[in-house]
Amino acid sequence: MSLLSGIREDIQAAMDRDPAARNAVEVALFYPGFHARLAHRIANALHRRDVPLLPRGIMHVARFFTGIEIHPGATIGRRFFIDHGMGVVIGETAEIGDDVMLYQGVTLGGTSTQRIKRHPTLRDRVVVGAGAKVIGGIEVGENARIGAGSVVVTNVPANATVVGVPGHIVAFHDDSNGAIQRLPDPEWERLNELDRKVQELHRMVEHLDEHMGVVHANHHDQ
Repeated sequence: MSLLSGIREDIQAAMDRDPAARNAVEVALFYPGFHARLAHRIANALHRRDVPLLPRGIMHVARFFTGIEIHPGATIGRRFFIDHGMGVVIGETAEIGDDVMLYQGVTLGGTSTQRIKRHPTLRDRVVVGAGAKVIGGIEVGENARIGAGSVVVTNVPANATVVGVPGHIVAFHDDSNGAIQRLPDPEWERLNELDRKVQELHRMVEHLDEHMGVVHANHHDQ
């Protein structure tokens, strides 16, 4: 695919996924995610040709203007879209498939100091919510959704929805028909059980107070 075709797809992806996008000119001029991706296209091409310093310099300048930090070595697929973008960090060995969407504050980070595959792989059509952290050389399957603020450190199967710290699967969805299969959430169930116990104790204390008040009144009357 040519550079121009890729840029056109990026602009169209922004217009398809952001209702606030009015036209292609607005995206091209004012969308930091588009600017960061454009800079990465250039920097990555130079990085793959082993050009020293310049790729990092390009992304350093892009980070200053967009608030988005992408290592030149990261692999990014087609129609990639970063919504808002401030605070997004994408590490050197991260791999991102086609039609992936990230919100602001997302980190695709590493856990190792060795020169190995230490950043996540996001397969096609993954959506990662605001502030989520996906850490380590893990894989997030196709169509998976990572909830805002989640911390994901283990592999995520395709079509799964993950939330929480640490992230855990709460549902599987089928994009072809919109069906959602929700899974039991032990943590949520424990919280509900705890809430029920607290409410029960509260009623018992109120009943005891009422009983003691009656006993005290009868004693006073005598």
